[in-house]
Amino acid sequence: MDMMLEQHAQATIARGSKSFAAAARLFDPETRRDVMLLYTWCRHCDDVTDGQEFGRGRLQTASLESLDRLRADSMAALSSAPSGALPYQALAEVAARHPISPALVEAHIRGFELDVAGWQPETLDDTLRYSYHVAGSVGIMMALIMGVRDTATLQRACDLGLAFQLTNIARDVVEDALAGRCYLPADWLRAADLQVSDLAEETCRAKAFPLVCRLIETAEPYYASARIGERALPVRAAWAIATARGVYRDIGSQIRRRGHQRMDERSYTSKARKAWRVATGGLQVLGGRLRRADGRSRQGLWTPDSLA
Repeated sequence: MDMMLEQHAQATIARGSKSFAAAARLFDPETRRDVMLLYTWCRHCDDVTDGQEFGRGRLQTASLESLDRLRADSMAALSSAPSGALPYQALAEVAARHPISPALVEAHIRGFELDVAGWQPETLDDTLRYSYHVAGSVGIMMALIMGVRDTATLQRACDLGLAFQLTNIARDVVEDALAGRCYLPADWLRAADLQVSDLAEETCRAKAFPLVCRLIETAEPYYASARIGERALPVRAAWAIATARGVYRDIGSQIRRRGHQRMDERSYTSKARKAWRVATGGLQVLGGRLRRADGRSRQGLWTPDSLA
């Protein structure tokens, strides 16, 4: 891998997601390299759509032309003809070593297309479908990098992406509302006598907070499903994913502890708590290897039409 590309990938994950960067150190070197490369492209997709850098700054929805360029450059990278931009070189390298299909890349970009169109979910199924596009598809691609090929485990990887995104939505309700966005189901808002604009108002947060907690609870069975899938991963990969799962669940717990008075503050996991999750993640992996396999059904969980 080109040294400039490697340094860019390391810097991108370090600045873009401290939570995932901490977990990524647990992968074996080859897997860590490709995980960082894929994250570089995913971070670029997000930043192009939001007009941000490393997920920071005021949300500014991109133009359709920017999204068209993102799609064209991404597909060119899959054809081993990437543009000079480092995120597309990163995608090209990953796709050369792993079965990252055009359908999966398109599924991911489709989520950003919904953002650009000003789409908002009507039901929880709509929120989950959006979460599949922007995060569940990434979970599948990450699992492919880790060597997963069976459909059952890929579905569990998708579940982890869904859980991560539901947690992200719960964390960013106020920030999204200030930008005119909302990923809470509209039927939930109507039942609570709320409008999207109310979510940014301090006086309405006591009414909005139960919806945030409801979304965090919705994520729980997807986190549980993902834990079962970790048993099919190589040990170091399972350790990394168990750590990331624990760190993200802690974010949801912190949101609930803080209450509605601090909804406008972004929740993070402390360094000490991340270190604790590294330790407990390793113990969970070892325990899972020793116990009889859990054949728990995914019945009742949202499932995409295709894992592409």
